[in-house]
Amino acid sequence: MSILVDRGSRVVIQGMTGREGSFHTEQMRAFGTNVVAGVSPGKGGNDQNGVPVFDTVADAVEATDANVAGVFVPPAFAADAIMESAAAGVALTVCITEGIPVHDMVRARAFVDRTSGKLLGANCPGIVTPRQCKIGIIPNHINEPGPVGIVGRSGTLTYEVIQGLSQAGMGQTTSVGIGGDPVLGLGFTEVLQMFAADGDTRAVVMIGEIGGSDEERAAQWIESSGFDKPVIAFISGRTAPPGKRMGHAGAIISGGTGTAQSKIDALTAAGAAIADTIEDVVRLTAARLGAPAA
Repeated sequence: MSILVDRGSRVVIQGMTGREGSFHTEQMRAFGTNVVAGVSPGKGGNDQNGVPVFDTVADAVEATDANVAGVFVPPAFAADAIMESAAAGVALTVCITEGIPVHDMVRARAFVDRTSGKLLGANCPGIVTPRQCKIGIIPNHINEPGPVGIVGRSGTLTYEVIQGLSQAGMGQTTSVGIGGDPVLGLGFTEVLQMFAADGDTRAVVMIGEIGGSDEERAAQWIESSGFDKPVIAFISGRTAPPGKRMGHAGAIISGGTGTAQSKIDALTAAGAAIADTIEDVVRLTAARLGAPAA
């Protein structure tokens, strides 16, 4: 099983004819993703490498029954692209674009919340269900199917965890990059709830970082819900000084919240195993699964 995307997902790529969209579309297709359409205003009626291009998402959905969208649109237009996808009835929109103004994302998130669709991102690496579907920029070759669900804020750290687990013989059900901006779509709690309902996910790795309180909220949910799958957590940014942004726009400690220690304390209280390094993530996951780390 998997969450959010699988081999039945029908994907439309917004910004498919641009440099980034074009490159990553072909990477996704090489992975096996069923890309059924692209959207680029003014270029409708053409095709790119055999994939039809439409002027609007609504046109693409009507013609191809696309139900997942990937957004590779420049920051100034990305929020409108998100809202266009949600308005067209797409079930999941995955926005890779970074640098979207916060005010624009507040507007886009509020719009998506009024629809039946879900948003992943923005400024996220995307989502992968191994050997089934990939939307985003997570490298193809590191993903292997298995029993571990992954959810992370940092793209690079998520890649390292995926690769480490795969090399140790512990593949993934689905890997979800939620992104590191202050205003996001799906957060840790929502993704954990999906993993809770997935019978094939036997353990979950959370990759958090300083800033915000999403990890603390997830810890509260784990504790209150009786979530019974092992959680292994890694929190980056432990040495970051308060008030200084580290990497992501949302990775900043302000006031008395958002510190690495507050997140570690909350997750420890919820029963999560805390990893200090990527190697620890692999070791602790293997121990929770009762399998030797290769």
